[in-house]
Amino acid sequence: MSNTQIDSQVSVQTNENAQPAFFTVLDERRSVRKYDSNVVISDEEIREILEIATKAPSGSNMQPWRFLVITDPELKQKLLPIAFNQQQVVEASAIIVVLGDLEMYTLSEKIYGAAAKAGYMTEEVANTFITNSTNMYSSLPAERLRDIVVFDTGLIAMQLMLTARAKGYDTVPMGGYNKEQLKELFNISERYVPTLVLPIGKAAAAGHPTTRLPLEDITSFNEFKA
Repeated sequence: MSNTQIDSQVSVQTNENAQPAFFTVLDERRSVRKYDSNVVISDEEIREILEIATKAPSGSNMQPWRFLVITDPELKQKLLPIAFNQQQVVEASAIIVVLGDLEMYTLSEKIYGAAAKAGYMTEEVANTFITNSTNMYSSLPAERLRDIVVFDTGLIAMQLMLTARAKGYDTVPMGGYNKEQLKELFNISERYVPTLVLPIGKAAAAGHPTTRLPLEDITSFNEFKA
């Protein structure tokens, strides 16, 4: 067998092994509400999870997501009533608050400058992207800009949950909390909109399995049928 054939066979085997592993992660992800409070996730591993998740796509690569990681027990207790006394915010190893930056376009020079430096585009193209992105996003109606930011942070939130599961941790996406009180507690300006509170840790009790609507109830091909 030639080296080329061996390399090809290894590649196929790797792909075949990786595919079921990915589907296992998808299948095993559950919304977990009871956590082992004795489990500590290191700051280093949290950073790794965040780093992996930031491969998520975003409009114009503006990456509007910002993260507030809460690990301090006293802060978790202060967060508890803001989260309507849902115990997972004090029992989980960490809480990741996902925020959307409504002025993300102000970082376009840094984003596209880095792309040019990496050789992904010329400086001329980068400057064009910087100008166009800044002009477009800064002129959008506030509601439209907010929609874009919330959409993009939703993409990274799912990446966070799947990355955590792949590393053996559990999560639960939370929309049930008082956003204004959260912003007040952490002195978050109006520039940023909280979009998700995400406890992460080791499950003390398994998340409940759920059912999904049949595909034929939610899918149309070529012509939408309500």
